Amino acid sequence: MNEALSSEEARRLFERHSKAVFGILLALTKSKALADDLTQETFIRAFRKYDQYRGEAADDAAVRPWLARISVNLARSHYRKLKWQTLFGQVPDRAAERTAEAVALLNERQLELWHAVGRLPRKSREVILLHYYAEIPLKEAAETLDIPLGTCKSRLAAGLAKLRVNPDLLDYGMPGYVKSKEELR
Repeated sequence: MNEALSSEEARRLFERHSKAVFGILLALTKSKALADDLTQETFIRAFRKYDQYRGEAADDAAVRPWLARISVNLARSHYRKLKWQTLFGQVPDRAAERTAEAVALLNERQLELWHAVGRLPRKSREVILLHYYAEIPLKEAAETLDIPLGTCKSRLAAGLAKLRVNPDLLDYGMPGYVKSKEELR
């Protein structure tokens, strides 16, 4: 267990991880405004609950999955409240596509791929997003989603298999085939 964060520690934690949390939430929500709101809420919750965090603040590898779990749970909760059926049911809004970070992440080729990822079942989308976009190891992604590692691997394999046969990905050299995780970045 940790003690409460000082203002300076909270600021450093936010500076180190806010872009990654925002990126996860932007990919989940497809809305810059909503991702921004949920990013703020993620850090508010993290700061309030920091005394319950069991890792070291300076250990980015330990903090990242904890913050990812908070952000994914907030996004799920948001959509549950709105009674939406999926996290990726919509095409990204044009405002989100124009942000500097989104432009860097979603060039034309990557945008096609993320649209295909967006049409995957929610469970596969979450694993792919955490593992490839947030670069969280599968073991930590499983912990973040509160599922067994084997289930996490199965969801990843199922999602990648669907991407490999997706007709929208014909421009990747082979029909519908994603060759490597670099193509998901």
